[in-house]
Amino acid sequence: MFGWEFPPHILGGLGTASYGLTKGMHANGDMDITFVIPKPWGDEEKGFARIIGANSTPVAWRDVNWDYVESRIGKVMDPQLYYDLRDHIYADFNYMRLNDLGCIEFSGRYPDNLIEEINNYSIVAGVIARTIDCDIIHAHDWLTYPAGIHAKNVTGKPLVIHVHATDYDRSRGNVNPTVFAIEKDGMENADHIMCVSDLTRRTVIEKYGINPDKVSTVHNAVIPLPQEYLDIKRRTEGEKVVTFLGRITMQKGPEYFVEAAVKVLQKDKKVRFVMAGSGDMMDDMIRLAAKRGIADRFHFTGFLRGKEVYEMLRDSDVYIMPSVSEPFGISPLEAMEMGVPSIISKQSGCAEILDNVIKTDYWDVDAMADAIYSILNYPAMYKTLRDKGIEEIHGITWEKAGKKVIDIYKQVIASRNHQ
Repeated sequence: MFGWEFPPHILGGLGTASYGLTKGMHANGDMDITFVIPKPWGDEEKGFARIIGANSTPVAWRDVNWDYVESRIGKVMDPQLYYDLRDHIYADFNYMRLNDLGCIEFSGRYPDNLIEEINNYSIVAGVIARTIDCDIIHAHDWLTYPAGIHAKNVTGKPLVIHVHATDYDRSRGNVNPTVFAIEKDGMENADHIMCVSDLTRRTVIEKYGINPDKVSTVHNAVIPLPQEYLDIKRRTEGEKVVTFLGRITMQKGPEYFVEAAVKVLQKDKKVRFVMAGSGDMMDDMIRLAAKRGIADRFHFTGFLRGKEVYEMLRDSDVYIMPSVSEPFGISPLEAMEMGVPSIISKQSGCAEILDNVIKTDYWDVDAMADAIYSILNYPAMYKTLRDKGIEEIHGITWEKAGKKVIDIYKQVIASRNHQ
C-alpha cells in the first residue's frame, strides 16, 4: 500500500481512512500489509502493517555502518531493511539532493513543491517494489498514483487505486489540470478502482471517462473509540453548542454554516456556534460572522487534533457538515459515535449509508437552520437522533469494509491469472 499520511500524524481524513481500512483488513486474517508513507515519525501503531518511510529508503549507495544507520533511522525502521532496500537501487540518483544515507528527504505534509515530492515518492517506490514481494499494489489517493504505477511496471502485479476524493470535489469543478492528469493516469493504469461512495464512483465514470466495470464502491467506516474518549466530561453548561469541524475550505461549505447560524440566532439567542478547523477560508468566515453581527456567538478554535476533537464533540449539542461536495465524510460518524445528533448535506457520500441523521441540501440554509433549532428545542428529537445514531454507528465497521476490499483483491488477482 502506498499512502501519504498515517495516524497519529494526520492532516485530514485520508490518514484516518487509511489507518481504519488497513486495520480492518488485517482483522480479517491472512494479510501481510506493507504500508509506505513519505515520512513516518516512529510513534505509529505497530502490529497490523509494516510501515516503510520513503525518507528512509536509499536511492543511491552509501557505505554506512550498522550502528550509524540504527542511530539515524532505528526509531522508524529496522536497519536491516535499509540494507535490503540498498541492494535494489536501480539507477544512479546521485544528481538529486540526497542525505548522508542516500535517501530523499520528505516533508510528510502537503508542501508548495508537492508535485516534486510526488515524483520523488514514485522514484522510491521503484526500490521498495523491487525489494518487497507482493500479490497486489494498492495506492491511496492521487498523490500516490504515480508510485503505484511505477510499482506495477516493476513487478507486473495488479494495481488497485483508492479514490478518497477527486479534484472535482476539492475545486467545485474548477480542476487543476496537473492534478487531473495525475488522477486520470492513475485510473487508466489501474486494474481496479475503489471509491469511497457511489457519488465518487459516478464522478470517476462521468468526469474521467472510466469503464464502469472496473469501478466499485467501498464505503468508509469508523474506528471504535477508546473508553477514555467516550468518558470525556462536558466542559460547557447552560448554553447549547452547534459545531462545524473540518477544513475551512470551499469544498466544506463553511459559509452555509454561518448563514444558518444567523437564522437560528434570530429565534434563539442562547446558542453558540463553533467552527473548528483551519483552512484558506478561515479569515473570510471570521469577517462574515462579524458582518452578519453574530461574532459574539461564534468561536473559531483553529485546527484540533486527537483527543481535542472528541472534547469538542462532547461539548456539542449538534454537529453539522454542510459540504458542497464530500466524497465520504468520516466526521459525522465520529460525532454520532460520541452521541452528537448530526446534520449532513445530501451532497456527501456518507449520506448514502447513514439513516439516523438529518439530511439537507448544502445550499438550503433555511432547512439547516430549522433542523438545528428543532434538535436544540425538542428533547425527544434530540434523544432519538443521539440513541439511534450510536446504535447505527456500531454496525458500520472497518472490518466489513476490509472484507469487501479483500474480495475485490481476489477478483482482480483471479482475472489477471486468467488473461
